[in-house]
Amino acid sequence: MKVMWMQPGRLLPGTQWNGAALQLPAAGGGFTLDEIMLTQARYLNLTLTVQEEHSMAFELRVYGQDEASPRVIVRFGVMPRYRTNICLDLNWLDGHILFPGHVPGELKVVCHGSRIDRSEIVQAELVNIATFHPAHVLFEDVELSDTPRAAAPVPREKLIDAMGQYIPKQWPGKLADVGSLVAMLHEQAALPNAYPFADWTAWGGYAAMKLGNGTGYFTKIKQDDRWYLLDPEGCAFFSMGPDCVIVRNDGRIDGLEPLLAWLPDDPDLVEPLRRPWGEVPRSEGKMISFERANLKRAFGEAWEETWQRMVVSQLKQAGMNTLGNWSDEKLYGRMPYVTMLPRFPETKHTIFRDFPDVLSPEYRQDAARCAQALMARRDDPWMIGYFLRNEPSWAFVDNLIIADEVLRDAADTCCKRELIGWLKERYTAINALNAAWGTSFASFDALLSPIEKASACSAQAESDLRAFSEKLIRAYTSIPAEACRAADPNHMILGMRWAWISDPVLAAGWECFDVFSINCYAVDPTSAIEHVRELGVDLPVMIGEFHFGALDAGPTATGLEAVPSQEERGVAYRYYCERVAAHPYGVGCHYFQCYDQFNLGRFDGENYNIGLFDICLQPYRAMMEAVHACSQTIYQVKAGGCAPVERKPISLPMIAY
Repeated sequence: MKVMWMQPGRLLPGTQWNGAALQLPAAGGGFTLDEIMLTQARYLNLTLTVQEEHSMAFELRVYGQDEASPRVIVRFGVMPRYRTNICLDLNWLDGHILFPGHVPGELKVVCHGSRIDRSEIVQAELVNIATFHPAHVLFEDVELSDTPRAAAPVPREKLIDAMGQYIPKQWPGKLADVGSLVAMLHEQAALPNAYPFADWTAWGGYAAMKLGNGTGYFTKIKQDDRWYLLDPEGCAFFSMGPDCVIVRNDGRIDGLEPLLAWLPDDPDLVEPLRRPWGEVPRSEGKMISFERANLKRAFGEAWEETWQRMVVSQLKQAGMNTLGNWSDEKLYGRMPYVTMLPRFPETKHTIFRDFPDVLSPEYRQDAARCAQALMARRDDPWMIGYFLRNEPSWAFVDNLIIADEVLRDAADTCCKRELIGWLKERYTAINALNAAWGTSFASFDALLSPIEKASACSAQAESDLRAFSEKLIRAYTSIPAEACRAADPNHMILGMRWAWISDPVLAAGWECFDVFSINCYAVDPTSAIEHVRELGVDLPVMIGEFHFGALDAGPTATGLEAVPSQEERGVAYRYYCERVAAHPYGVGCHYFQCYDQFNLGRFDGENYNIGLFDICLQPYRAMMEAVHACSQTIYQVKAGGCAPVERKPISLPMIAY
C-alpha cells in the first residue's frame, strides 16, 4: 500500500516507523504539516487506519508566533481498523464553528480554541491524543487541496449484531442471542417500583432531615453555611440520576448500512436526522434505535409502557431520584425530574457563534416567547427545576472577550451601538479614548467599522472591553431568566450548564438563578465547585454532566474520563458523587448518560461506553452496585456526618472527541 507524505515535514519526538504504519508514543505523536504555512489550499485531506482494537482521537494543532500551546485544535475520532478518509476544512480555523460534522468512518469533530489567520500560522501538527499504550496508525495520501476528499468505501465486514452489540469484541455479560435478551429484559421489568431505603420520602428526599416547611415544590435552603435542596415536603434532597433516560433513534447509520447484521423496516425504529449539530457534511441523516428494537422483541407493542415502568424501577432500586436532562417527557411524574427551556432566545444576527445581539429588543421579545413553554408544567410538583440552556458554544473559547467580537463584527448591532454609547459616556471625547487605548480613531463612529481584537490596543482597552463584556453576559443570562420567572414562579431556575467556567465573567447574572449549574468531567469535582464559590456565587451548585467509561465492554471509546474496567467505573462514580455531596455548595450531580452510545456513533459521532446500561438495556452490574452503595450513605455525607469514600479510581487517558 503506497504511503505518500507531504514534504517538507518531520516526525514528532517518539514517533517512529513500524513497517508501513507509524508507531505513535503513548504520550502522543505524529508529524508536522509545514505546507499549511505555504499554501492557501482549503482542505487537509488524508486517509488513515487505526490498527488497534479501540477508537482513537487525533488533533490538528495550529500555533501562532511564540505560542507554547496551540491556538486552534481540530479534534476528530476514528473507528478501529476502519480505513477512513479524513477531510479537514481549514476555514474552520477562523473560529466560527464548534461542531462542524463528520463523514462515515470518522467520528465526532470538534474545533477548540479561538481563531487564527493562515498568515499567522508558524507551526501545524497532526497528532494523536495521549493513549494508555503506544498505538499504530497507517497514514496515506496526506495532501492539501482545494477539493474535499470523498468518504472511503464502506467495508463489507459486519460490525454490529442484531441487538446492536459490537461484533469484534467479547466481554462478560455480552448477550449471545435474542432469547437471552428477552429473558434479561423480563427480569428487569419485574423489579419493584420503590426506593430501597426506608428513610427516603416518595420524592427521594431524606425523611430524617426535615429542614423547612414544605412548599409543594422543590426549593433550596442554606443552613449552617451549607446549601441544600428541599423536596416538596421540606426534606433534604440530593439530586442524583442519569441524563437521557430515553430510547430514541440516535444511532446514525446513513452510509454505514453494510456494517449492520440486521436492518429494521419498522418506521418506529428508523427516522431522518432531525437534530443536526453544526454543519453536517453527510447531507441525508438516517437514525436507528436498537434500544427500541430490543424492547419490541421482548414486550411487543406494549414495549413503551413496559419500558417506562421498568426504567423508573431500575433507577429507584439503584437509589437514583432524578430524571436528568433530555429524558423522555412521558416519564415526568413517575419520579422527580429536571428539564431545559426548549429553546433559548435568539436573534437573527449573532455576534460570535451562538451569542445573540443581547441588547436588542429582538432578544428580549424572543426571551418572552421562549418562556411561554414553561406554562404547561408550572404547577407540576415533580419538576425540580429547569436549565435555561446547555453549554453555549461561544463560551468554549477560553478568555474570550465578547465585546471584542462586537467590535470585530461588521454588522451594526444594538450591542455595538450600546458599547459605543458606553464609551462616549466614559471618555466624552474621542481624543481621551485614543489616549487611553493608544488608537487614532477620527470619531466614535469609527468604531462602527470592524476592528480586529481591539482589546490588544492597550491595557485600558482590555479593561474597558472586559467590563462591557460583563454587561453583555449579564444581559445574556438575566433577560431570559426574568422572562422565565414571570411565566413560572414555582420552579427553580437551574442556570446555564456551562461546559466549564472559561472566564470569571461567566458568573455574571448568577443572582437571577436559584441554582448555578456546570458540567464537570473530572475525577474529583471539588475544585470546580469551589471555583464557582470563589467567583462570589452564593448559590447551590448542581453538576449537569459527568461520566466514566472503559474499554472492557460495549463501545470502543471511553468518553471524557477513562478508567480500566467496569468495576473502576463504579469506584469512580461513587468517589465523584460523594465529593459533590461533601462540598457545602454541592446539591446534585447527573450522570451522562443512561444508555451506552451507539458503536458507530450517535447523531454527532460520539460512541462512548458511558451508560449505566448497555445498548440491550442490560445494567452494568458493578456500576449499579456502586450507585446503590453511594446512595445509601449520600445524605449522611451531605450533612457532614460521614466522610466521602477514600478509594480513588484508576485513571487512564481518555478516548473522546
